[in-house]
Amino acid sequence: MVRGFWLGLMIVMGFTAASATPARADAPCGQQLSPTVSGHGASWAIFPPESLAGLKAQAGTETGRSVVRMATTFLSETPHPMARIHTEGTLPHHGIRDESVAAEKDWDGMLALGLAYRLTGDRKYLAAEDCYLGAWTAVYRVSLNPIDETNLDKWMMAYDLTRGSLSAKTEEQAAALWKAMAAGYIDWMEKNGQKDTGNWSSHRVKLAVMAAYEAGDSALEARAAAVFREQVKRNIRPDGSVEDFYKRDALHYVVYDLDPLQMAALAAKVHGESWFHEGAGGRNIAHGVDWLVPYAVGQTKHMEFVHSTVAFDAARDKAGEKGYSGEWDPAAGVQTLTLAALLDPQYASAARQCVEHSGHNPQAWLTLFGAVVGGSVQ
Repeated sequence: MVRGFWLGLMIVMGFTAASATPARADAPCGQQLSPTVSGHGASWAIFPPESLAGLKAQAGTETGRSVVRMATTFLSETPHPMARIHTEGTLPHHGIRDESVAAEKDWDGMLALGLAYRLTGDRKYLAAEDCYLGAWTAVYRVSLNPIDETNLDKWMMAYDLTRGSLSAKTEEQAAALWKAMAAGYIDWMEKNGQKDTGNWSSHRVKLAVMAAYEAGDSALEARAAAVFREQVKRNIRPDGSVEDFYKRDALHYVVYDLDPLQMAALAAKVHGESWFHEGAGGRNIAHGVDWLVPYAVGQTKHMEFVHSTVAFDAARDKAGEKGYSGEWDPAAGVQTLTLAALLDPQYASAARQCVEHSGHNPQAWLTLFGAVVGGSVQ
């Protein structure tokens, strides 16, 4: 099944502090009326407007059907918006972690609903998207904690898929959020980026770059590109290893650096930029992926967190959280190498090996993105 999935993917890609109490809507989102089309102009973070029509051809694929099934489950649910979520640095049942984890399931739903709308053309998914995105953007306030907020990239991709078809109110709320997010993270990096070169700043620049593109603000885009380049230069060593590896002794944090940097590079690529190989003296994302490949394809093994200098890593392991001890699972590298293959087709072979070795497929949005954008982006 994994081999069949990957072969299909290669063919379509063309390279074989307000209140944290959740609020609820009065009725399930599937019972909401379709939004009034806003007609707002198009800008985007990941999915270009011209790619959206192509998603209908993927409706009958295994991936397309699975996304629609997932989206359908959210039609009978209500949103759980919070002004702030917080999971970073906390263990299960501490603080608002449990509420935050539960509420973040909405974010997966937003992306699934946006994809389902484009896969099927059924406006019930659009109406539900407006319900969820409208509820969250009405109350959420940017915290500038990049670990808590890293999954906001799902909001932006959901917005890519539905922008211009949502209610004017939802789009106005979202536009304000993207601008606040971009400006906030860029300001932070410009002032403090040289002091924090680890994975937190990799997530900061991902959010800054994607939000700047989503906002369609050329000044923010230029500033975001500058802080991205500085982070790559500071975080990736000449041999391709990342700074966090030496602090945490874990490939978990190699992936946690490379994935957000690659998302930023992917956003740049669909806007005509080429950041993946950019950087002097080996300090570039491609070299970072090269460093990881032997582990991801099973040639080399690594015992995780053995010499970590961060006490919280041991605390998470003691609390029973998976992945904080023992041998690194190459399944964690599937997204990393799939992103690399989207950025440069020469990584398709390594990505295929990682999928087959680990027995895990990429996230559904990556497969669908590859089908409609991956093979056409130059």
